[in-house]
Amino acid sequence: MTPSSRDRFDSLLAWFFVIVWGSGYLATKAGLQYAAPFTFLTLRYSFGLLCLLPVVLVTRPRWPATAREWGHVGVAGLLMHAINLSGSHYAQYLGMSAGITALILATQPLFTAVIAHRFLGQRLVPRQWLGVALGLLGVALVVWHKIDVRAVSTGSLVAVCVALASITCGTLYQRVFCPQADLRSASFIQFALSLVVLAPLAVTVEGFVVRWHWTLLAAVAYLVIMASILAVNALHGLMRRGHATRVTSLFFLTPIVAVALEGVFFGVVPNALTLLGIGVTCAGVALVSARS
Repeated sequence: MTPSSRDRFDSLLAWFFVIVWGSGYLATKAGLQYAAPFTFLTLRYSFGLLCLLPVVLVTRPRWPATAREWGHVGVAGLLMHAINLSGSHYAQYLGMSAGITALILATQPLFTAVIAHRFLGQRLVPRQWLGVALGLLGVALVVWHKIDVRAVSTGSLVAVCVALASITCGTLYQRVFCPQADLRSASFIQFALSLVVLAPLAVTVEGFVVRWHWTLLAAVAYLVIMASILAVNALHGLMRRGHATRVTSLFFLTPIVAVALEGVFFGVVPNALTLLGIGVTCAGVALVSARS
């Protein structure tokens, strides 16, 4: 691919990730009405393995060659899948609104920037730090009208902070320690390991209670195929070709997508503050993502 065609392809991947990840909040909200978080995630990873099994059998991807490589792929998977999603799902399950959850998780680029700057030698210019700050401010403006502080319990706050730490560390961990891992085999390993960890919790903690409904099945299918497989692979592909902070700044846009889709499907019309926040966030992402 030529540099210009590669840039266009990466832009399409970026927008695909943003739209799917943002709409995933609605799918998760729908699914949690019929199954508690560990149970919901057990169904999600079980279906994920069924989807990936024919892929790995037909395409025969490269598997980790050493025990050390297997371990790195497993650790990245636990951080990015099992721990991250358990924390974010339980935050909402324990009463935290989708707005607060989206806002806290959207601060990931701040922590990614600090970690990458400190440990990966990726220097950030003042323009990019300003962009990160503007992005956070914009997300706050977008979701501010949704925030109900009374809904923030200690448990939900701990859960969402665990999710934030896990997705930040997992993204950077996979980029540093699994740079050559085949995304097909890595996803299969990570789904299987997450299922092994979460299934016992679904049974012992939640009793594995499921209210079967087509909405639950649709939510699981969407989150597995579109989010866990396609969107996550798009994110990893972008991470391998770009700056860690520049790529993860895309997370700033996901709450905006969630707000927009909420307006379409639930009739929640954005107010002037929300529109201002969208503009501020886009400006911040542009500053972080622009080439030097």
